[in-house]
Amino acid sequence: MKNIFVSCSIIFTLLIMAACGQSNNDGAQDGGNKTEKSVLTMATSADFAPFESRDQSGEIIGFDIDLANAIAGELGYELEIKDMKFDGLIGALQAKRVDMVLAGMSATEKRQKNVDFSTAYNHSGEMFITLKDSTIKTIDDLKGKTVGVQLGTIQEEGAKKLQETVDFEIKPLDNATTLIQELLSNRIDVAYLDKSVATGYIKEQDLAGFDDPTTSSPGMAVAFPKGSDLVEKVNNALKQMEENGKLQELKDKWLKEE
Repeated sequence: MKNIFVSCSIIFTLLIMAACGQSNNDGAQDGGNKTEKSVLTMATSADFAPFESRDQSGEIIGFDIDLANAIAGELGYELEIKDMKFDGLIGALQAKRVDMVLAGMSATEKRQKNVDFSTAYNHSGEMFITLKDSTIKTIDDLKGKTVGVQLGTIQEEGAKKLQETVDFEIKPLDNATTLIQELLSNRIDVAYLDKSVATGYIKEQDLAGFDDPTTSSPGMAVAFPKGSDLVEKVNNALKQMEENGKLQELKDKWLKEE
């Protein structure tokens, strides 16, 4: 009886060892030939049409979204999108909670101290939006008025520079949609936005506007945590998309009204 028990124990031990060996071999094989794509996490602020916004079903769409998907596909990643407030995007990169940001973000010198940027993929410029019957037609007309800007944007920085020559009040708000609501409700006199975004609102809401001739936007770029090895890879992808016409296709699709 004892011999039978010992024999069974030996057989059971051998079966366990064989199973473990098979499991290890399978794991090594999977590690050598991965079939699942790595995930590339991108943050955006989905209130900045036509670059990023939500459609009626709640899906995030726009130029930056299509561009991010094209980049991820080119580099062999699956894209995961996180929507957050614009003024929290740089912090998310610094904390490395996301791999990159596409949010119509201009590569300003101030931001370059905290994050890395790709080469620019779009230049829009800035624009002031007013009600259609407004008497505000030039920057000089801003004197004594209230100008709404989105928190953390290049327009907020630009408005502060303009205050050095024209005396007006700046009202920072969370997003572009709120800016337009405040304008329509007469709680601000002017909204100051990226030109591509502004022209969309002017058309949709029957508003008026004029270009800001005093600023020179450094261009929109993809942002990364400092030292990210994705910068070179994304730059190569952007270069290829520019050469094969894919980047222009996206501009024709989303920015043709500019």
